[in-house]
Formats: sequence, C-alpha cells, structure tokens
Amino acid sequence: MDDLAGPKAGRMSNIVDKMPTAAKKMRLGRFWRTSGLLWVLVALCIAAALISPAFLNPFNIVNVLRQVALFGIVSIGLTFVILTAGIDLSVGSIVAVVAVSSALLLQIGIPVPLVILAGLAVGMAMGAVNGLGVTLGRLPPFIMTLGMMVMGRGLAMTISDGHPIRFPDASDDFAWLGQGHLLGLPVPVWLFVTVAALAYFVLRFTPFGRNIYAVGSNPEAARLSGINVGLTIFSVYVISGALAALTALIFISRLTVGEPVAGVGLELEAIAITVIGGTSLFGGEGGVIGTVIGAAIFAVIANILNLAGVSPFTQQIVKGAIIVAAVLFEAQRRRRNGSAS
Repeated sequence: MDDLAGPKAGRMSNIVDKMPTAAKKMRLGRFWRTSGLLWVLVALCIAAALISPAFLNPFNIVNVLRQVALFGIVSIGLTFVILTAGIDLSVGSIVAVVAVSSALLLQIGIPVPLVILAGLAVGMAMGAVNGLGVTLGRLPPFIMTLGMMVMGRGLAMTISDGHPIRFPDASDDFAWLGQGHLLGLPVPVWLFVTVAALAYFVLRFTPFGRNIYAVGSNPEAARLSGINVGLTIFSVYVISGALAALTALIFISRLTVGEPVAGVGLELEAIAITVIGGTSLFGGEGGVIGTVIGAAIFAVIANILNLAGVSPFTQQIVKGAIIVAAVLFEAQRRRRNGSAS
C-alpha cells in the first residue's frame, strides 16, 4: 500500500505545487488581455479624433456613452451565459416582446413602476424558458435560444399586430429612464455602471460567480465537486433575460414607442462585444471588465463609421468581420495555450 500511495502522494503534491503558478499565469493573462483592450480603445479614440474633430464634441461623447450603456447592459447578461459555455440568441427578441408589451401597458394607463416590474418579469420568464429547455430538455443552447428568438419575434408581432405602439400620455412620466440626466450623465449610463458593478461583484466575490466559472470550465468536474450545474445554467439565462428586458425599457423610454422590430440583430452585436472583451465562447474565461471595454470599443467603432459617413449596410459588413476576427483570435489563442501545456 505504501508503494502505491507514495507515487500518488507525489503526483498530488506536484499538482498542488503547480496550482498557484497556474493561477498566477491565468491572472497575468487576464491582466495583459485587459491592458491590451484598453490600449486598443485609446488608439481608436485617437484615430476617431483625427478622422473627425466632431468626435470630441461633448454632445457626441454623451451619445457614445449612451450607446455603450445600451449595448453594454445586454452584453453583461450574455457574458454570464457565455461563461457557462452557453449562448443566448434570443436577447433581441426578448427586447422586442418587452418593448411592445410594456408600451401596451403604458398606453392603457398602468402605473410606471408596475410596468417596469412587469417588463422585467416578462424578460426573466423568457430567460427561464430558455434555461429550462437547456437544463431539463437537454437542448443545445444554440437550438433552444434560436427557437426562442423566432417565437419571441412572432410574439412581439402578434401583441402589436405588426405596428408600433405609442404611449404619449405616459411618455413624460417614463422619460427619465431613457432621457433623464444625473450629475451631467444620462441615466442609462448610471444604470450600466450599476449593473456592471453588481455583475463584477457577483462573478468575483460570490460562490454563485465561482460556480459559473467552474461550470463553464468543466461541467462534469463541477457536478462531482457538488455544484448544482442545472440551477447555475438556469440562473444565467434568467439574468440574461432580465438585462435584455432592462435594455428594452430604456429603449422605449428614449423613443416613446414600442416597436416589434426592436432589437433586430442585437444578439450578434452583444456576442461580438462579449467576445471582443475577452470572454471565451468555450466558457470559463472572461469577465465583466472586458465586456465593458468591449462595449466601449464597439461603440467607438460605430461612431467612427458614422462620422466617416459609412452607410449602415457597410457597417454591417464591418461588424460581421469584427465578430469573425474576434472568434479566430480566440481559437488561435486556445490552440497556442493547448500546445504550450
């Protein structure tokens, strides 16, 4: 027994000895990736200022910050999902359903606080259906959320009968959410900062956050270590639905109309932002800080294209190329890490 226990004990000792080194390397890798993203953002801002002096106009800066907030909130929800090696293609449709249903409630005179709660509940319910399909139905996340994307878009069209829903009587009471300012910054920016801070705290300092990383890295190992894998995956889809709903409420507050085509293509932009921010599509790597910087990079690129007079159709080509380049970079990085280990 001693002869057998000796080599095992030695191997375990070696693994334990290597763990701090591996953790240090992982933290160092995250630091360099985040630093690199910051330099990319700075370079883009300098390039934008050189291309068009209008970039530094305070009015334009506020618009860029508002764009960062709108895309960033839904991207943080998607970060939770992608960290578990999942995907959520339905966030754009959730935005549409919440937009038209909330606009309808405002149109018939339901108080604003109840409309906000109802909108968040609708988003969480649609996220819960995604979570149940992935966990209990054992459907691949891509298939489940693709189905929800189609169903959600149809539901939004059915609720609104294919027409925008306006709520002129309630627009003044509801406007603060999307049009108001606090300390000189738009309210959506403060909401984004609050959501990002909460998400960072959850992922960094809570057992639930550690469970998300564990499930994304190796679900079988997470299950054997006592983590409720199904509940963790279910929860991240509910979070994604809730943040998509918050984005929808900001949208309709700003536009004072709920449109059934709201959020078309939003899922692809949110995925691009999350991947640009360093969150791995294979799960277990990434975080909120990268997503925040990714949202800023994406908004600055969109602003540069607008200032340069690039047509919206050409912008779609650029955004698609960014997604492909980000995924290719991530795949190459994983291959290098795999060969190095």
